[in-house]
Amino acid sequence: MRSTPVSAAPRRGRRTALAAAGLAAALTLTATACGGSGEDEADAKPGGGTSQAADAGDTGGGEGDPAAGLAGRLKEHGIDVDRWKDGGWKNWDRDKWLSQAKDFVNPVIEGLWKPDRMKSAKEADKTVTTQDAAADQGATDPEPAPVEAVAEKKPYHENAAPVGKVFFDSPEGSMVCSGTVVKDVNHPGKSNLVWTAGHCVHAGGSGGWYRNIAFVPSYNDHGKSEAELANATTTEMAPYGTWWADWASTSDQWIKGGSESGGDGAAYDYSVLHVKPEQGDKSLEETVGAALEVDFSAPSATEVPSMGAWGYPAAPPYNGLEMFKCVDRPGRLSLSPSLPTMYRIGCTMTGGSSGGGWFRVVDGETKLVSNTSIGPLENTWLAGPQLGRSAEAMYQSMSETYGGQ
Repeated sequence: MRSTPVSAAPRRGRRTALAAAGLAAALTLTATACGGSGEDEADAKPGGGTSQAADAGDTGGGEGDPAAGLAGRLKEHGIDVDRWKDGGWKNWDRDKWLSQAKDFVNPVIEGLWKPDRMKSAKEADKTVTTQDAAADQGATDPEPAPVEAVAEKKPYHENAAPVGKVFFDSPEGSMVCSGTVVKDVNHPGKSNLVWTAGHCVHAGGSGGWYRNIAFVPSYNDHGKSEAELANATTTEMAPYGTWWADWASTSDQWIKGGSESGGDGAAYDYSVLHVKPEQGDKSLEETVGAALEVDFSAPSATEVPSMGAWGYPAAPPYNGLEMFKCVDRPGRLSLSPSLPTMYRIGCTMTGGSSGGGWFRVVDGETKLVSNTSIGPLENTWLAGPQLGRSAEAMYQSMSETYGGQ
């Protein structure tokens, strides 16, 4: 997989129409051909696993309020909030970590994600072998030719979709993925939802929920170099602020079957975060000025002339400071006859791009259709899950239960 180990900000309006037009042009004009035909297998299993985040900042509420009793749930886990924020979260005792797997505990630790800590987050690169990738050739198209990742135009808030970086802590250290601001159908114009990969929030079958999960939209908005960022302020690195996940959802299939190389959970490797600002009270969508609709139609790869993957690759030869993109004609990748077929495109992005959105243009509108999940050791292609009924159920549950808070 393509993940990577590792204050308040002024609001700047996003030129939404321009960004969408530029994205559509990229998908239309830079697509390259790759082989592949046949029908994709849409997700046939409705329903997804959602997890509630025990956020210490929410202490109560009326009957039916999902925030009610969350502080009590922290205590049920034996968590002292002050000790947790003072470093108690660093205790990754396996028995305790796994015993908490049903609950996502992510109280805000203001100032934890400082510029130096963001820059030092490293890749937790999870890859598949050639043998794994060819497990079910009956529904797998020929391997695509590598597509060289292209640096996105700066500043990102004017030229790109609302993409950013997802930071989190794991037993291996500070890690980073990519994510995308998506629309909340039940709270139009005021979304606090971020789409990313399941392996960016949960360890899968071998562990539990990660900690200190936060999203930084338009990270390093002007794409400054490492030298230029030697003494960077938080505002330079996080122009729209740092947004903490107070609720998280991923699929039951990822939680049960996800592994270091994707495993049976790879075809369901997606997640939705509900976030809130470290400081301030406006919604994420209002703050960044844009959000993308999620396309849950799970179109066949043969129906889509081009897909683009956006993200912040952090493993060499990249350093995680710039946003890159790859656009290609998608093919199919099947890891098992019993699993939904995944999309695959040629792309040289490395670890850190995990969770980054895959976009396609439908009737002139850019929509999120997948996210980066797995790739080979050689970094020549990326694969992402189809977003069918299971993904939509997970998204709807998040929106209906936690959206608007």
